[in-house]
Amino acid sequence: MADDQIKTALISVYDKTGIVDFSKILSAAGIRIVSTSKTADMLRSSGIVVTDASRFTGFPEILGGRVKTLHPKIAAGILARADNQNDDAELSKNRIERIGLVVVNFYPFEKIAADPDSALDEAVENVDIGGPAMLRAAAKNFSRVAAVCDPGDYPKIAEEL
Repeated sequence: MADDQIKTALISVYDKTGIVDFSKILSAAGIRIVSTSKTADMLRSSGIVVTDASRFTGFPEILGGRVKTLHPKIAAGILARADNQNDDAELSKNRIERIGLVVVNFYPFEKIAADPDSALDEAVENVDIGGPAMLRAAAKNFSRVAAVCDPGDYPKIAEEL
């Protein structure tokens, strides 16, 4: 099932700089946008059609938002290999769609932890788990999945689309 066209993008960003304009370009290119809580709300309020990650996975965000993207439907959608019949069969059997673009950036742990006025609990809540996991999954499957973690790269990616 080789296909170079990106059909679905997963967007979950802390730094929302430029994400609305970038998402409008993705949407205009016919790319389905799957997103998490605050990012999804922001995109939706800007008129962009968004599928909530919880709807995509069939599982709600839980633990106060700590668990949003850590789900087999997201991991498998990113990690499924191109031209691999076994992967294709498993995706089909489990009704999982491929994710071809991962747009993430991380919580500002370093900034929060360095602030002497920040509490330990606040620093701990800024340890990002899902973002790095998705970025690493996309990197592992670099031949089929594009990964973007720097808002400064949005124009370059948009141009390539």
